[in-house]
Amino acid sequence: MVFVTGAAGFIGSTLVDRLLQEGHEVVGFDNFSTGQEEFIACAFENPRYRLVRGDVLDLDALKAAMAGADLVFHLAANADVRFGTEHPRRDLEQNTIATWNVLEAMRANGVRRIGFSSTGSVYGEAATIPTPEDCPFPVQTSLYGASKLAAEGLIEAYSEGFGMQAYIFRFVSIMGERYTHGHVLDFYKQLLEHPGELRVLGNGEQRKSYLYVQDCIDAMLLAAKAASAPVSIFNLGTDEYCQVNRSIGWISEHLGLNPRLDYTGGDRGWIGDNPFIFLDCARIRALGWKPRLTIQQAVIRTVEFLQNNSWVLERR
Repeated sequence: MVFVTGAAGFIGSTLVDRLLQEGHEVVGFDNFSTGQEEFIACAFENPRYRLVRGDVLDLDALKAAMAGADLVFHLAANADVRFGTEHPRRDLEQNTIATWNVLEAMRANGVRRIGFSSTGSVYGEAATIPTPEDCPFPVQTSLYGASKLAAEGLIEAYSEGFGMQAYIFRFVSIMGERYTHGHVLDFYKQLLEHPGELRVLGNGEQRKSYLYVQDCIDAMLLAAKAASAPVSIFNLGTDEYCQVNRSIGWISEHLGLNPRLDYTGGDRGWIGDNPFIFLDCARIRALGWKPRLTIQQAVIRTVEFLQNNSWVLERR
């Protein structure tokens, strides 16, 4: 049985659907703070799926729900990077302490394998571009990245101390169907409200890499099958990046708009915003993985999802 935290979220619900398609028994765990009932509607129709409503900060609930699992995918987290300095304890609790709870629940139930959704933000403002997994870490620039890096350390220590096996995935920003958070939603919502103008944080020249959600799931499932080391760390991203301005151009063109851009200024949008993210993904590619969609295609898929699911905007 596979146990998935954050099972009603963007990536978690997509992973659940894929696991069920592969024939796995799946238990999802979510407190619905950001997860959506609509995302797990198909999963509910499958007799091999069971949902437990619970919080990863509730260790007893985790232990009870995880009984019988042989693999855990831990995706529940606070992913709101931009406002980390406004509520610094949230990253600590929902990312680091929650991960310790998951590891303790695994230990109590004799579960030995964990896949963990980390982030490319752990590299801070890396000196090496594209950035490989063994790049020396610079000073951390976001509370989100710092909390994820601390969670990675706990996972590595538990793997060493208790004989667990871990797959750590350092994502770039993920795009696609069920997307509910990030710059594409922010820009799309603005353009619906005022099609002639768009407020852009920073100078629009920030260079970012993005990955389509189904390509992300492909990589995660492949790593869980193929990686054999006690701890395997994989960057997940495409072999390209784009400026924020380029992404704006794709979105605007798709919507048939030509807005005036109002920049807030500076080379980053918020405290902890990395002006250049581009990961070296040779390690996961060596297992035979490659992304199917380009960044542009992933951005357009995301816009199309938002166009067809207006309820997502209404809940923001």
